[in-house]
Amino acid sequence: MRYKKLFLLLLMPLLFSLHSIAFAANSFDLKDMAGKKHVLSQYKGKWVVVNYWATWCPPCLEEVPDLVALYDSRKNKDVMVIGVAFDYQNAKEVSQYVDDMLMSYPIVLGDDDTMRQIGFTDVLPTSYIYNPRGDLIKIKHGLVTKQYLDSILVREK
Repeated sequence: MRYKKLFLLLLMPLLFSLHSIAFAANSFDLKDMAGKKHVLSQYKGKWVVVNYWATWCPPCLEEVPDLVALYDSRKNKDVMVIGVAFDYQNAKEVSQYVDDMLMSYPIVLGDDDTMRQIGFTDVLPTSYIYNPRGDLIKIKHGLVTKQYLDSILVREK
């Protein structure tokens, strides 16, 4: 009995991780700050990066230029980036941050419903990466760079 409990304790994080990937791979239906709707299925044929971030988060601040560069260079070809702001005071705070950081990709104000659709995390930043078929292939906790994302996009072709 004791070993069974230990086994379950060791196995639970793996099961939770696999469940998160399976659940997140379904779809999402989000509305950005400009009022535009974003549904995963509308981006078939494109890589989709959904990036969770917060205005107070230093690694989030550090990764923004790379996400902007990736989006700006490939948005009309094969990449979509959607930023999801969490732990904010109000929409004005997020909007000012987006303007200051020259964030050109769509921004969603995240909430519990957003996490239910995409995935739960307690780490910011976290990025969910979907392949052109709409399958979730990677959940990256922590900072992402354009080089890191480019390596995934090339490797998975």
